Amino acid sequence: MAAFIPWKAEVGISSQMRPAPDGCQSHQDSFLKRFARDETGSYAIVIAVVMPVLVGTAGLGTEVAWWFYKHKNMLSAADSAAVSAATAGTNLTTEANAIATFYGYKNGVNGVIVTVNQPPSTGSFTSSSLAVEVIITQPQQRLMSALFGSGAVPVTARAVALANIGTGCVLALDPTASSAVNVSGSNNLNLINCNLYSNSSGSPSLNVGGTARVSANLVGAVGAISGASNITAPNGIRTGIRPIADPYATVSPPTTPTPCDPSNQKINSNGKATSISPGVCYSGLVSVQSGYTLDLTPGIYYFYGSGGGLSVQGNATVTCSTCTSTAGVTLVFTGSASNGWATANIGSNANVTLTAPTSGPTKGIVMYGDRNMTTGAAFSLEGGGTQNFGGAIYLPKANLQFSGGNGTTTSCTQVIADTITLTGSSNLKVNCAAMGGSAIGTTTAQLVE
Repeated sequence: MAAFIPWKAEVGISSQMRPAPDGCQSHQDSFLKRFARDETGSYAIVIAVVMPVLVGTAGLGTEVAWWFYKHKNMLSAADSAAVSAATAGTNLTTEANAIATFYGYKNGVNGVIVTVNQPPSTGSFTSSSLAVEVIITQPQQRLMSALFGSGAVPVTARAVALANIGTGCVLALDPTASSAVNVSGSNNLNLINCNLYSNSSGSPSLNVGGTARVSANLVGAVGAISGASNITAPNGIRTGIRPIADPYATVSPPTTPTPCDPSNQKINSNGKATSISPGVCYSGLVSVQSGYTLDLTPGIYYFYGSGGGLSVQGNATVTCSTCTSTAGVTLVFTGSASNGWATANIGSNANVTLTAPTSGPTKGIVMYGDRNMTTGAAFSLEGGGTQNFGGAIYLPKANLQFSGGNGTTTSCTQVIADTITLTGSSNLKVNCAAMGGSAIGTTTAQLVE
């Protein structure tokens, strides 16, 4: 009879101490080995472990992508605001804020800060009063990135636009000529508070050679500039600009009256002032001899054909003693393919004082060259400091040699030609609004930073 073992004593025996029944030990060892080798469900365990990391990384990537999107959108707002502010002239801060608000960035709302600086606070245009800087900043709240840092993430966009104010006084229209504007020798070109432009893509578009010096508010060229070290321009020396529009492209004087007077008009009658008549076509040469005076009356004068034109010798005088602040003179140089084209030649030290009319078909233009003229027609206006034209010298097909203006007698002189060679010392300034002329260069702006 087996000995009696109390139940409590039996259940208290460890399984490791209890002898295994016959055949059970090998079965248990086999089960443990299979369990150790079994990979069923391991991927689920791995995924469970790394899933928070994967979700966090995806969330962080989405958040960073959102920041980049916000920056791109904010940069578009800053670009548009800078350009609009630069062309606004006054109230530029109001203009910049209005544009930024249109893009959804209203200053002072949702943490947005719009800063407007003229000139810019940093960059390459800190000394240019025509440059406007717009900076837009808005903090972005963290989501998943809060695991890696604290505090809002500032997103900032900056843009700088440079105004192209319509205060040009010299413009070469030729789109391809080399040295479309040429200043050489020991000449000094002083453009008082106005700009010089060359529309040529040639190399160079603008040339300042020798010991010549150019002083202007701004100098701009479509192509390259040679001799930039000889240029002083507080608002910039710029290449690669867009071509400046011809400000008088739509202007045409009245039809040339016929018939033309073919006789030569020589002004040399004992020093007595002699005149020719407005509204008359002259196909013969009108020449003013040294020491004599051609005194015009207000109106339009027509010079026609290769046999015509105007010649003014040194120390001769051309004036309009009866002209007023509103009644002036326009000299029109015209012709035809068969008869040729009239031109003008004004010699050194000639005394010329003419002002454009402020109304009528040629308002603001003191000298007009037919735009059908052969390109490169020679005009020479080299009267120097005693040569003063009030208004636009508009010779769109001419190769113009120019020296003149003392910068004080006349407040408005515009020189527009196909190509321009500036000789001697010239002093020009432009304040042409009162004369009814058109501005050279509209008030536009170009992004520069």
